[in-house]
Amino acid sequence: MIGRVSLGLAATLAACGPMSPEAAARLCTEQANRASGPYGAVSVGVGSGGRASTDFVIGITSDALAGRDPQAVYDDCMRARSGQGPIRPYIP
Repeated sequence: MIGRVSLGLAATLAACGPMSPEAAARLCTEQANRASGPYGAVSVGVGSGGRASTDFVIGITSDALAGRDPQAVYDDCMRARSGQGPIRPYIP
């Protein structure tokens, strides 16, 4: 859930103008990681009253379906978000 919120917030902020290179690098690293294949998350907890709760999320990006190289996704994202090239190399 947090990943979805942070991506949505980052996309909203990106519409206001170029992002800082540091913020773009964080967002673009996550985007490139998701380009390498399906991703998911599982959470388990206990709520008030002792009831167990679980959440399971799985997804795949269009970049992964198209077989795009994560490095190319990272580079393109950095240029689109920050208006400049990468400030550090992509490391999965």
